[in-house]
Amino acid sequence: MKLVIQMFMSILLGVGSLNAGDFLMPDEAFKPYAKVNEKSQIETGVELGKDIYLYAQKVEVSLKDTTLTIKDMALPKSVDHEGEQVYTSSLNIVAILDNPEGLAGVQNFTVVLSYQGCSEMGLCYNPYTKEFPLSVDASKLTPVSSSTSVDKEELSETDAIADTIKSGNILIVLLTFLGFGLLLAMTPCVFPMIPIISGVIVSQGEGLTTKKAFMLSVVYVLAMAVAYTIAGVLAGLFGANLQAALQMPWVIYSFSLVFVALAFSMFGFYELKLPDAFVAKVSSKGEGGGYIGVAIMGFLSALIVGPCVAAPLAGALVYIGQTGDALLGGMALFSMSIGMGLPLIVVGVSAGKFMPKPGAWMTMVSAIFGVVMLGVAIWMLEKILDPAIIMIMYSILGIGFSFYLGVFEKDHHFFRHSVAMIIFIYSISLFIGFLAGASSMSKPLGFLNQPVAVQTISGDTQKETTFTVINSIEDLDAILAKNKGKKILLDFAADWCTSCKELEEITFADASVKQKMSEFVLVRADVTANRDKEKALSKKYGVFGPPALMFFGEDGEVKKAKTIIGFIEPADFLAHLNTL
Repeated sequence: MKLVIQMFMSILLGVGSLNAGDFLMPDEAFKPYAKVNEKSQIETGVELGKDIYLYAQKVEVSLKDTTLTIKDMALPKSVDHEGEQVYTSSLNIVAILDNPEGLAGVQNFTVVLSYQGCSEMGLCYNPYTKEFPLSVDASKLTPVSSSTSVDKEELSETDAIADTIKSGNILIVLLTFLGFGLLLAMTPCVFPMIPIISGVIVSQGEGLTTKKAFMLSVVYVLAMAVAYTIAGVLAGLFGANLQAALQMPWVIYSFSLVFVALAFSMFGFYELKLPDAFVAKVSSKGEGGGYIGVAIMGFLSALIVGPCVAAPLAGALVYIGQTGDALLGGMALFSMSIGMGLPLIVVGVSAGKFMPKPGAWMTMVSAIFGVVMLGVAIWMLEKILDPAIIMIMYSILGIGFSFYLGVFEKDHHFFRHSVAMIIFIYSISLFIGFLAGASSMSKPLGFLNQPVAVQTISGDTQKETTFTVINSIEDLDAILAKNKGKKILLDFAADWCTSCKELEEITFADASVKQKMSEFVLVRADVTANRDKEKALSKKYGVFGPPALMFFGEDGEVKKAKTIIGFIEPADFLAHLNTL
């Protein structure tokens, strides 16, 4: 419709009207060309003037006055512009010729190039067709049976997934994303949801049947899927990292308090009931209130403690952003979320099926889930508090829980006593690590093993992995200009990103990876604050959220096909680096 309106306006105004001074003349707006390159391929296209774009569906290339044919043709990617697929930069097309009749010698032919474009100022030009007489040595052309073809643009994993949505059958797309979701369910980003759904179902108390546990689990997963789909569609349409916006300190503190309230209710300090407050809805035992509470918890869990950005999610967001097709993109995201939620349904049903009968065991189970809820609350605070504070909080929680289990009481069962002792020893290690200034939860006593510089045969000491931290496009441009002729690795990361921490502690810490990374200039785009400058940097490189690893060649240009979204194992990352 927009195209029709602009064509109508162009007829009314005319390119040569009194307003012509506001617009480029056709020969200024479009500069078509065609030639035969050294590979006997046709290179044709249109150089565009300022604020000019071409409609992709109006671009056609054909041959006449010859029996030669176009075997294959490579065009650049079009972009969405107000609902139309267009080319906003100069168009370059490479066409491979075929010689089906086995002609010999120099052959003359004509390339016919058709196109139509518009000005961003509101004028649509008439369609144009240009002819270019060319010649080619037919003996250099490959026959039809040859496997020669146009070199296709190598796509990153994210773009490949986006293309899958574009070209795939809807059912296949949905099943594919369901599979992606099942794989994402195995990542640490989803693990915090397990104690949440278990705790909420356990809090239903007596009379919880397997059927009701299943229904509550389904409600939780559906609410989670709806929330994630809505957030994803909005992010795709508006290019906003909504997950980052939900990492505001006050949001994290508020949600952590919900878990603290749930924990204390499980410890028996009070009983939450509707309609007292929001937390009451989350753990209400009433039939309707239970479902409402579980739905609320599922919705918020997806937004606050949901999975980090991964390739399937980014691919769906790229598809939505490029095509504006929020329906199919949203369906893919919903299918992915359901895949992520299927294991959670199993966990929820299990919590209901194996609920102990009322009595001492029920009190113990409630206490355990209360401790787990406190652990989730502390885990959430990891995103905004100093690691040392988190370490001492976990230590205090563990010491308290070990005393509850009777760590120094000999009349308890051997298994219970052993678990209590393990928790106590680990918690004391955390406490000692806190006093010594350590910050690693996995190696709280690592400070006892002082690092020793390893002297190599060449006399060099082992290098540490150090990133230069930036926050804006200007910062990155300065580094790119300063390091011309060098390979650059750009890491988009944030303090609240779980997978970013995994990359830092597992992948980047690997000795072989460290050695290979020393060949790169290491740059980290810290998008924790998610201010305008961080948003602009992410938008420029099409990053919807961390973690994202991008690579720049020695020419300073980004190698988009090599981009990595999400966590990657050390061995896989090393193999990836070896291809650069």
